[in-house]
Amino acid sequence: MELYLIRHGIAEERLDGVNDEARSLTKEGRQKTEKVAQRLKKLDFHFDLIATSPFVRARQTAEILVATGLSSQWEECNHLLPSGSIHNWVTDWLKPSKYQAETQLALVGHEPNLSSWAEILVWGQAKAGLDLKKAGMIGLKLPETGSPLGRSQMFWLTPPRYLL
Repeated sequence: MELYLIRHGIAEERLDGVNDEARSLTKEGRQKTEKVAQRLKKLDFHFDLIATSPFVRARQTAEILVATGLSSQWEECNHLLPSGSIHNWVTDWLKPSKYQAETQLALVGHEPNLSSWAEILVWGQAKAGLDLKKAGMIGLKLPETGSPLGRSQMFWLTPPRYLL
C-alpha cells in the first residue's frame, strides 16, 4: 500500500473567539492547493480514497483534490484530528481485508501529527525531524504484512514550492 500524508492548505489565522475546527482556507491557500493538486494530477497521481480530518480547512483541501480528479472518493476520519493517534488509526484502518497491496490512500490532516505519523511509520518513533509544509505531501510505502510501524519506507517528501 502507498500512503500519502497531505497537509491542508494555508488557513485563516487563529483568532480569539473563533473555533479552530471552523478555520477555512484563505484565498491564497485555496489557489496554492489547487495548483499543487493540478501538478499532482499531471504527475499521474491517483488516490483510491482520500480520508480527511473533519476540520473545515482539511475538508476543503480534500474537496480540491477530488475536484481536480485525484480521487472520486473521500470521507472524514476522526483519527486525523489534531488529537488523533496513529496507533488507533492503524488498528481501525489497516485491517488485512480492508485494503489491497496496491491501494493508494491519501490522508489530509494537520501538523505536527502528519510528520510524527511519518516518522513513526518509518523509524518506529517520532523524532521531530520532518516538517511538512502547508499543501505539502509525504509518500510512504507500507509493508504488505505485519505492522507498518517502524517498517515503512518514505519515497516522497515535497514542499508545495517544488510543485508550483
